[in-house]
Amino acid sequence: MSTGLLVQYVIIGVVVLCGALITFRKLAPQLTNRWLAALALHFDRADRSAWQRALGRRLQPKQASGNCSDGCSTCGACGPKPPAAAHTAQPLEFRPRAK
Repeated sequence: MSTGLLVQYVIIGVVVLCGALITFRKLAPQLTNRWLAALALHFDRADRSAWQRALGRRLQPKQASGNCSDGCSTCGACGPKPPAAAHTAQPLEFRPRAK
């Protein structure tokens, strides 16, 4: 296998992995937040080096602030969102073909 082909496979693998992670975060946000919290706790311990503790603090998922403006929608107290602006329906007009 040539070096160029190996580099190409590595780049394609990284792009596919990034796309899969982004998709997984969108489809299962609570699961990925739990995984990130567990990984952050693993790195942010007293016996770890400074760069590992910094990585652990950076990986810690953001917590909901607890107010109704953060959009977490976990408690259901914010209520349903108002519908988007209603479109005015226009009737269809059927015209005969020109001869």
